[in-house]
Amino acid sequence: MEKKLSRRKFLNTATAASALALIPFNYGFKSFSDLAGLKSGADFGGVRVGAITYSWRSMPESPEDIIRYCKMAGLRNLELMSDVAEDYLGIPKSPARPPRGTTQTAEQKEAYQKEAADAIEAQRNWRLSLPMQKYVELRKIFNDAGINIHIVKFSPARWTDGEIDYAFNAARAMGAKGVTNEISDEACKRLAPFAEKHKMYAIFHQHMQPEDPNWNFDKFLAYSPNIMLNVDTGHYFGSTGKNPTEVLKRLHKRIFSIHLKDKTGPKATPPNTNEVWGKGGTPIADILLLLKKEKWPIYADIEFEYDVPEGSDAAKEVAKCAAYARKILS
Repeated sequence: MEKKLSRRKFLNTATAASALALIPFNYGFKSFSDLAGLKSGADFGGVRVGAITYSWRSMPESPEDIIRYCKMAGLRNLELMSDVAEDYLGIPKSPARPPRGTTQTAEQKEAYQKEAADAIEAQRNWRLSLPMQKYVELRKIFNDAGINIHIVKFSPARWTDGEIDYAFNAARAMGAKGVTNEISDEACKRLAPFAEKHKMYAIFHQHMQPEDPNWNFDKFLAYSPNIMLNVDTGHYFGSTGKNPTEVLKRLHKRIFSIHLKDKTGPKATPPNTNEVWGKGGTPIADILLLLKKEKWPIYADIEFEYDVPEGSDAAKEVAKCAAYARKILS
């Protein structure tokens, strides 16, 4: 909804100290012991199961709300959508889009476009003036609750240079190892130099692109060793019908995280459709058990996308997904 340090080295020598070494001490953390309350996050049979905050998009999303949802599900790892952080910190609001199907006059369209452009400019100025200490303080709210932010989805590939620097600086201040964006040649070319500059990762998420037999992850990885993947295993299965473990086995050294969801395959009826976990065809057990067996430090984030059943809500459903994963890994 999914860096010039060698990722390969990091994965082969991943320890708490090496991970925390990416955090600059001038962001307020004087020593590794400041974060001693955070474990590796691998509390699902050795696998780093977490969630993307997009999963709770239908519910209130203050940091306190997100923490409560995590505790309901027993999760300690988060891919943070940037709107959760920026809204909390006071970014100027964008104007509400006209409802679909609304007919607007030329004057109304022009007024909306001007309001939207003014909001973009106000947001840019806000980002460029925001002290990073604000993100350090936000990080502390999550860390004090025992929750780790491993990546932040700013999706900044079309931002100005200053805003891209802001995204990486903010992610680092939050304790994250990189910034997420949707995958494309343009985005990889744009963000790779910034990832290298900040010694972090530009982490790219795919949707249905693998349905094209000529499409592959490798050409994107070739742009920089600081480019990593956020492989959406549900979309991969839904678009190809293939077991995502084939990608994990081949590219695990370049995969920072995956998204977990259950979907039907491309030839099912209905095809490529989000389902309650266990009702679709995504081989979730194969994926999780492979991570457990190989002990790869890849985050496995729940992305809740199926329709909320009557009488439930997204927080309850994410908790069910987490229980499903925990049972597999127990």
